[in-house]
Amino acid sequence: MSAGDEERGPVSIGMDRAEISADSAIDVTWSALRSVYDPELYLDVVSLGLVYDVREEDGTIVVEMTLTTPGCPASESLPEMARAAISQSFGSPTPVDVRIIWDPPWTPALMDTDAAAALGFRVR
Repeated sequence: MSAGDEERGPVSIGMDRAEISADSAIDVTWSALRSVYDPELYLDVVSLGLVYDVREEDGTIVVEMTLTTPGCPASESLPEMARAAISQSFGSPTPVDVRIIWDPPWTPALMDTDAAAALGFRVR
């Protein structure tokens, strides 16, 4: 690294948070969540129907999601994976609050048709 590189500092490859509108922030968040895969089911959390709500509150991205069961082995890692994917997608420090909720309880009916078919559920 040259002296000139040190003066420039780190380079952000993501979008500048100041350039993202509230609606776009929600879209960016949903897109980021599609890259978060349940480590046991190998499907993304959006397709599995685990994400109930995404919104922005006072500059913080709030995600309400659930897990397939209260005893899910990924109960600690999945919310952190979601938080990291969202933060990385913005490319700059963005407050993210991932909340695990249990009401309504998750059921296979919440999955999209492709995810349900991949897991062997009958698609109606």
